[in-house]
Amino acid sequence: MSATELKLPVTGGAEKRSYVRQMFAAIAPSYDLLNHLLSLNADRRWRRLAVDRLGWERAPSGRYLDLCAGTLDLAAELAGRPGFRGQVVGADFVPEMLALGRHKAATVRPLTADAMELPFADATFDGVTIGFGVRNFSDIDAGLREAARVLKPGARLVVLDCSQPPFTPFRALYYFYFRRLLPLIGKLISRHADAYTYLPESVLAFPGAEMLQAHMEGAGFERVEYRRLLLGVVAIHVGTRC
Repeated sequence: MSATELKLPVTGGAEKRSYVRQMFAAIAPSYDLLNHLLSLNADRRWRRLAVDRLGWERAPSGRYLDLCAGTLDLAAELAGRPGFRGQVVGADFVPEMLALGRHKAATVRPLTADAMELPFADATFDGVTIGFGVRNFSDIDAGLREAARVLKPGARLVVLDCSQPPFTPFRALYYFYFRRLLPLIGKLISRHADAYTYLPESVLAFPGAEMLQAHMEGAGFERVEYRRLLLGVVAIHVGTRC
């Protein structure tokens, strides 16, 4: 079965994990272009804001993990900050994505690894970021617990991901764009039959900002807070490892 013939997973588990891996491998060449195009280039600012919340200044020579790193945009944003002298590991289970982002920051270490089973000892990192990856977890709670496991106590997790706008009139317009226009644009550029149908479906199935906050608290994070951006199209969640 080819990538363009994959059936969208209805539930999580191994079926979703396999689908997501094959889908992102297929759309990797057009991934960056579509991110910038579909967000009207706002995704660059969102990543800057996410890194702003990481608090890396407390340990500028520390070790940091960008989980579900994709083409390493978020990892490169951190690695390029003035005064940052630490190491950034960009981990993703799709090597094709990592390969396309290697040129963005020579100091970032790409690593093929699954977010559900990270190859790191407990309390390894001074901070973890996840950009547009949590909704692709085969098990959200297990993935967040694994992120908590590899974080040092007192270190932060920053999650940047799509959300659902709380303002009803705008939400209706947003859903029209997401369900009608985005899949068409994504298919035309990526040549993948259902990748950009999966995106709106995954967002609609993803917990809202309040519920994601609860998931993070249940996974071992405290002082969890979030900020909605662009009327709630995306949200940044920040939590501190207990």
